[in-house]
Amino acid sequence: MLKKQALLTDLYQLTMAQAYWSTGLASKQASFYMHFRENPFKGGYAVACGLAQVAELIDGFSFTAQDCKYLKSLQAGKGTVLLDPKFVDSLAEMQLELDIDAVPEGTVVFPYEPVIRVSGPILQCQIVETALLNHVNYQTLIATKAARVCQAAGDGAVAEFGLRRAQGPGGGVFASRAAIIGGCNSTSNVAAGREFSLPVSGTHAHSWVMAHHDELSAFRAFAEVMPDNCILLIDTYDVVSGVKNAITVAKEMEARGQRLAGVRIDSGDLAWLSSQARTLLDEAGLSYVRIIVSNDLDEYTIQSLRDQGAPIDAWGVGTRLVTAYDQPALGGVYKLSATRQGEHSIWEPHLKVSEQLRKATFPGVLAVRRYHDENNTIIGDMVYSEDAPPTKHIIVDPHDELRRKNLSGAQFSELLQPLARKGTIVWSEVSALEAQENTKRNLASLDASNKRFLNPHTYPVGLEEKLMACRDSLILRTRARRKA
Repeated sequence: MLKKQALLTDLYQLTMAQAYWSTGLASKQASFYMHFRENPFKGGYAVACGLAQVAELIDGFSFTAQDCKYLKSLQAGKGTVLLDPKFVDSLAEMQLELDIDAVPEGTVVFPYEPVIRVSGPILQCQIVETALLNHVNYQTLIATKAARVCQAAGDGAVAEFGLRRAQGPGGGVFASRAAIIGGCNSTSNVAAGREFSLPVSGTHAHSWVMAHHDELSAFRAFAEVMPDNCILLIDTYDVVSGVKNAITVAKEMEARGQRLAGVRIDSGDLAWLSSQARTLLDEAGLSYVRIIVSNDLDEYTIQSLRDQGAPIDAWGVGTRLVTAYDQPALGGVYKLSATRQGEHSIWEPHLKVSEQLRKATFPGVLAVRRYHDENNTIIGDMVYSEDAPPTKHIIVDPHDELRRKNLSGAQFSELLQPLARKGTIVWSEVSALEAQENTKRNLASLDASNKRFLNPHTYPVGLEEKLMACRDSLILRTRARRKA
């Protein structure tokens, strides 16, 4: 969708890039990883999303003539040229040489473990950071919210229709994609439907009813125009009378060999009104007519309605999904973890040290193993450094070294998969619906205790023992230097 994204970045990426270029460090090899520190929505997991857009970013990455002209026009504080024109010209000639590994879209991921690893010339690693984070942070947030909403809905279909309340056109399009990957059955967003081959759905608004002489006339006209996609919005004036008018139209449709697909309620006490509607429809012999509800729904409202026994078949979720209403950002970060002088030299591990141990990063060229039991339930993830492969299956809590878990005997798989090699995309792109199936498989492998909304159990993510020792050694060394 965004074929040219070189300028989708923060200015400091470019000023750092020039500094690398000017000091002869542009080709120094580096490894970065993207992770987040807390699960969104106070939940027990996140659903990785946006990786297809990372692939698109890399595949089409280039600085155009117009990009370079703009960059050369930037001025520093004293009115001097900000960026060296020769440096800008080098950007125009740059070919990405990055190796990128990432979890497939729809994978459940957890705090502190790598979701993406980027290795290659440090200038290039740095210059793709902002766009990469922009894609993955936002879509992962929305896909996770959608997964929670769909979990609450159970077997009921969920339609996403938040475009009009989304954070701009781009936010709306990518929110729809992420919502489908998270589990939604359809979207109202036609642009996203075309761009990403998503199933689209929609009915009519209150204005359709208001534009007619009376509600019954409006329903009849819509049924004649849309006999195979007829869902009637019944709360423009009064739900009970709306249901009765819908019943009249449904009987007329039956006489023509057609069927009313459903009725939608968009306001009021949804539990009470849906029960009234269901009773009237069933008494009229229309048990096949579905009841769809909307109106500022989220996972908690849907769960409450289901707990009350509301006879609702499908859910329309908008604002609170596409805006991630109760958490505006994921907070994923991208940190340097290793460098080396050449492609065949030894990696030197690095970490960021903070006054808070929880903000200290992990050193090395990081990878993740996921372990599962005989029932295919996932039971723990091991973060390790590829230049020191695991010899034992023990993970150590990075925030409490006394907490360890022995995963010996369990099967495991590698989470990070090749996305790009030397700047060339090597993974096979999957559709949003295929990624949705991966989401379903991943969530099915996650224990119920990790999926509950209130106080979910913490999924175990730990460091391999040698990586833990390396991290502790580097922290002690760094703190000693600071005191010297």
